[in-house]
Amino acid sequence: MSTPFNLSRRGFCLCCVSASVVAAGTWLTPRQAFAEALGIVDRIKAAAATTPITLHRLRGDVTILEGSGGNVAVLNGRDGKVLVDAGIAASRPQMETALAAIGPAPVTHLINTHWHFDHANGNEWLRELGPTILAHENTRKHLIAVQRVEDWDYDFQPLSTAALPTDLMTDERTLAANGTSLALRHYGPAHTDSDISVHFKEPDILHTGDTFWNGAYPFIDYSTGGSIDGSIRAADANLALTTDRTIIIPGHGQPISNRLELQGFRDMLVQARANVSALKKNNYSLEAIVAAKPTAAFDPAWGNFVISPALFTKLVYEGV
Repeated sequence: MSTPFNLSRRGFCLCCVSASVVAAGTWLTPRQAFAEALGIVDRIKAAAATTPITLHRLRGDVTILEGSGGNVAVLNGRDGKVLVDAGIAASRPQMETALAAIGPAPVTHLINTHWHFDHANGNEWLRELGPTILAHENTRKHLIAVQRVEDWDYDFQPLSTAALPTDLMTDERTLAANGTSLALRHYGPAHTDSDISVHFKEPDILHTGDTFWNGAYPFIDYSTGGSIDGSIRAADANLALTTDRTIIIPGHGQPISNRLELQGFRDMLVQARANVSALKKNNYSLEAIVAAKPTAAFDPAWGNFVISPALFTKLVYEGV
């Protein structure tokens, strides 16, 4: 399938939100945008069962697995495989094949960049391989109980006890494996309140989790501590960690990125916030702000994926 929403190319196992409507450039009202988001989780899970996994081999024995929810990074070597994110459990057969193609080493560590199901649901089968599962303490807090996301009108069920992270961090953590130092850092509230970055220092590869969506408007989860302001701060933190040499792995979108694309993402967030904030300060309603199309200048580059311009405007509106 050759569309702007090709799942394997985008690395996000999603049936898009009103793909034909967004692709045609039509804006949804806030009510329509919300309605289109309903049922998205079930569509994601269904797509994950059949989406192929694409391997992208980077320097330093790091490989990206694209196709099971968020982009998964794998550090391979004699000490075993270290995974950053777990994807969706329905992708297990494809993920097992991909991991075997990387090499025979066992999975010894699994890092969840945050709690969302398209990054942590795969914990349910990967736990059978016996890895240490590491995450921020807020990730475990959200995975251990029913967690509601209002913008999707969805109640996520807790993971099984065996699939929960047991090695918890608060601010920073370092991990050494396969001759590589991994620096983990909590962003503070950003996309959620549980986001961490993972920097493979020697090869200079940064996995940002969902604090960076490459070429797509991001989802911001206000239900679990996210905000537009926190998302901007996280983008600034990512820029501070990178140089023009750094390979950047976004949570979603084209899986191999760089500082220039990250800067564009940050600038888009800042300008979108400024545009929506100015209208809100002039007492425009949400419906009037959506009708004013405050992100129109960015829509051709950023509005062709799962978060439509109208839904992104609503998300920004919630935080200004």
